Amino acid sequence: MKEFTYKINGNEYKVTIGEIQENIAQVEVNGTAYEVELPEAPKPEPVKPVVRPAAAPAAAPAASAAPARPSAGKGGVKSPLPGVILDVKVNVGDTVKKGDLVVILEAMKMENSINADRDGKIAAVNVRVGDSVLEGTDLVVIE
Repeated sequence: MKEFTYKINGNEYKVTIGEIQENIAQVEVNGTAYEVELPEAPKPEPVKPVVRPAAAPAAAPAASAAPARPSAGKGGVKSPLPGVILDVKVNVGDTVKKGDLVVILEAMKMENSINADRDGKIAAVNVRVGDSVLEGTDLVVIE
């Protein structure tokens, strides 16, 4: 059931559209029921699939796996939420310890400090100041 409020020539009408069978719609206007004949039977609205960027679905499972692998091999420090890069505090080749500040991310008008999740050496810096990033994006890679 869909409800609408219309104002026509200064008068307010509360319209409720109920069941539609073939080309007959059950409509209630300000509490009075009507059967409205439509010129043709309405076509069902197509279901629109939700399209997400390719990086978002791949990033979600990796984000949940990130805490399990901080001690071995290469790993990316991921963006915890979508935002804009304000500052990159490391360069390729820098040595970092777990908890060191690597990137400052602005999200929802707040500055968020993104810290290294492991000890290691910066293998890659994947973002620049001003870049927009999605949740789960690898900001820097630590090996």
